[in-house]
Amino acid sequence: MRQTLTSPVHHELIIKKSRFIACVQPMTDRASAQAVVAGLRAQHPQAAHVCWALLAGGQSAAVDDGEPSGTAGRPMLDVLRHQDLEGVLATVVRYFGGIKLGAGGLVRAYTDSVAQALLQADKVAIVRHTQLRCTAPYAFEGMIRRELDAAKATLLEVSHGDAVVFAFSLAEADAPALVARLNEAGHGRVVWLGDDEA
Repeated sequence: MRQTLTSPVHHELIIKKSRFIACVQPMTDRASAQAVVAGLRAQHPQAAHVCWALLAGGQSAAVDDGEPSGTAGRPMLDVLRHQDLEGVLATVVRYFGGIKLGAGGLVRAYTDSVAQALLQADKVAIVRHTQLRCTAPYAFEGMIRRELDAAKATLLEVSHGDAVVFAFSLAEADAPALVARLNEAGHGRVVWLGDDEA
């Protein structure tokens, strides 16, 4: 199951006098990630590189920022993918210590920086939600509310007209079982509405 992070986590490594300051954090899109990277550049004007990797749906990125191609951004992205993360930005600010690490050394340094930060990170499962709408006679309102509570559904709206209309959201995986329970308990009098139906 895909996971994301609850909050930013920092980790620092020193390898052959070079400082690698890593951060992993939740991130929704590329524009937000670029703003964070711009902030890091401003915060660390003496840094040799600010490399980053983003996994956010179709907006993924791997940026080497002047390091030899494929030695920073791609390895960082691979760590995020390997841990089945989504909506996560990894950044590594490097202060060059005067000793070249070579391509293999750079890959290890950037990989380790991100992996070490992720070891300390709190991860949460990403749960997809769906929204449903139904209408039922007034006599069923209490039963429907109890079923929604039991299913940990979030009640979005209730309107009272000729019948009671409920709009709610819940985890996609739990929806079929709840619909089946309401259909059975409502003896066919719970009517499911499409998005365009009032």
